[in-house]
Amino acid sequence: MRSRLTTSLAAAVMALTLVTAVPAAAHGPGHHHRPATYLLDPVGPAADDVYPEGVAAHGGHFYVSSTTDGTIYRGDLDEPTATPFLPGGQDGRVIAVGLKVDGRTLLVAGGFTGRVWAYDLRTRALTGSWQVVQDGTPTFVNDLAVSPRGDIYVTDSMRPVLYRIHAGEKRTTTTELLEPVVSFEGTEFTYDQDVNANGLVISPDGKTAVVAKTRTGQLFRVGLTDGSVSVVDLHGGSVQGDGLLLDGHRLLAAEWTAGNPQSVVAVDLNRRFTEGRVVSRTSDPSFDDPTTIARAGRDLLVVNSQFDTRSAGGTPEPFTVSRIPVP
Repeated sequence: MRSRLTTSLAAAVMALTLVTAVPAAAHGPGHHHRPATYLLDPVGPAADDVYPEGVAAHGGHFYVSSTTDGTIYRGDLDEPTATPFLPGGQDGRVIAVGLKVDGRTLLVAGGFTGRVWAYDLRTRALTGSWQVVQDGTPTFVNDLAVSPRGDIYVTDSMRPVLYRIHAGEKRTTTTELLEPVVSFEGTEFTYDQDVNANGLVISPDGKTAVVAKTRTGQLFRVGLTDGSVSVVDLHGGSVQGDGLLLDGHRLLAAEWTAGNPQSVVAVDLNRRFTEGRVVSRTSDPSFDDPTTIARAGRDLLVVNSQFDTRSAGGTPEPFTVSRIPVP
């Protein structure tokens, strides 16, 4: 989530590497029946005010979060429209940001509420609830990632920590405390009055996280066993990443930049995740302030947030999720 969104929400409650932009390729014959874009709840109560942020995919369905009221939408990949799955405001979920699917569980990051929720995808029942320490310090719980062993890691864009929910503690009967596992204080990952830690991914061996700092165009390597923090050397490149996706050592990032083209960036990382190179930027005419991405088979789902429209006080177009081939 970008700074303009976080700034407005908080107020309510308190040289790029030269890479030619690559247009999204035509979809393969196996997916010709699927929509190129999905419409979010065109007739529902928040139809003109969704401002989506997070996306997750599971089986033949996908889920999208609303930053306006916390509604979670669900869509069928073969159908053009996504409709409310979890109503806004339920369980204190007045905003929803990052999403991840963990087995049959949907994980939801709660932005300035400092909350994380877990829901059963079949029954829609709340199965877990966590909250940061309520000490008056601003918080913005932004994104989540699940490690190969099942631990959940959570970024906070306003507090310089990375949280962890242990794999064996993912079901709760009460709201539990989100425990910090890594501190960014005193490291190269400096926090300022902006969006700081944003999207994150976990390495296939579960030992390393890569975290985006959107405004500065940096990626950070975080050692999950030793707490080490260092800048990923992009060899002069820059990735203004929001949501991230990792496939082996290929990192994809939704990059929301001022003006056009907006893109999904591909970065090839080395074996130790200490350095990488931007190898492509994929644009699509349907992109409108893309924030997060999720893989659905050979396709990539891209959320069109329209946050710039909200910041400018404009009238948004219908809210959509784009489908493009995986770069």
